[in-house]
Amino acid sequence: MKIVCSQSDLKNNLAFVSRAVPSRPEPLVLGNVLLEADETTKKLTMTAFDGRLGIRTSFQADIPEGGMITLPAKLFNDIVSRLPEMEITLTCDAEEDNSNLVATLSAASSKLQLNGMDAEEFPELPVVSQENTVDLPITSFLEGLKGCLFAASTELSKEVLTGIHVSSTEATTLEFAATDSHRLSVVQIFLDESEASEDKDRSSGETPDAGDVSSQIKLPEFAVTIPARALRELEKMLGDETGNQKTFRMRYDDTQIIFEGSSRTLTTLRLTGAYPPYQRLLPSTFVRYVVCDRKRLLSSLELVSVMAQKNNIAKFSLDSVQGELTLSVDAQDVGSAKQSISAEITGEDIDIAFNIKYLTDGLKAIRGTEVKMQLNEWNQPVIFTPLTGLKMTYLVMPVQIRS
Repeated sequence: MKIVCSQSDLKNNLAFVSRAVPSRPEPLVLGNVLLEADETTKKLTMTAFDGRLGIRTSFQADIPEGGMITLPAKLFNDIVSRLPEMEITLTCDAEEDNSNLVATLSAASSKLQLNGMDAEEFPELPVVSQENTVDLPITSFLEGLKGCLFAASTELSKEVLTGIHVSSTEATTLEFAATDSHRLSVVQIFLDESEASEDKDRSSGETPDAGDVSSQIKLPEFAVTIPARALRELEKMLGDETGNQKTFRMRYDDTQIIFEGSSRTLTTLRLTGAYPPYQRLLPSTFVRYVVCDRKRLLSSLELVSVMAQKNNIAKFSLDSVQGELTLSVDAQDVGSAKQSISAEITGEDIDIAFNIKYLTDGLKAIRGTEVKMQLNEWNQPVIFTPLTGLKMTYLVMPVQIRS
């Protein structure tokens, strides 16, 4: 096998695919990256797999002689990242029985060798047995992920909550939902031209391009729960694809989900079990409303949070007469902090407290200049929504104020 390629192409693709390499591989070959060089198509394909998440990427290279080998991911990465940005030659020599596999990397005056393992030992990436296929717009899908990925649970005991529930019940609407039992984020993406036009008109006064691919996609009805970890890697993958194509493909069955871009593929186990009926958690009526500047609220929250290092709780006090929302933190043995911002307040005054991290995460994900806070009593769910732009609903459970 002989490959000639640029250091940057090899480094970038190797770094991406290595994200699926497990820290404690079992079997040991999973600690390696599979390299497949095709002298006909002139493509170098690299694959990594940890038993649940698989990543495959390919790029054009000069390949005088094809072949396959697996190389230790960490060592391979360390070597390639330290080579100069120039042309690299990778060759592999082996005995007839594929024993003593040795790869040699040459660049300028550098020559390094590392031992590999037989490619036949590397497992095949999963395939879907009963194929369901959905073509999805990259830009819209990324918007949905940004609005809810942060809210997924990290507790493995609640495995279905460690994923994002993605569904479509109408041909032109995508819905994303994530919850960790303390908060819930729901994002709706409208793909049809009229909804997109209204959405953009509300946020920026612009109308969508008539050739916008989102307005041309018709979705089948589907619902899948996808591991958040896989979606974070997909987010990186799609971020690299945006300049090359407008859509990507999702194929799935009862156990696996496969995402396909122009040159990269990501496979993941599908999370099984019923996702909570989250729509039932959203209150239908409210008795109090607050509208304020989102960035001002976020910066005020970040300021008072400096004093909340022990319990990470901030109290909100609504003053409808003065038109003020006051954020305060009282930390025993540390000190206190208070910050007031102007707000449009409807309803009776109330004190209510929140976990600061939950609020800052949501306010960072919400887009738009102003945010609307809807609430009832101090111990009932509170909803935050942007007044313009993306249709996002963020529910946070308040915490008890201890005197």
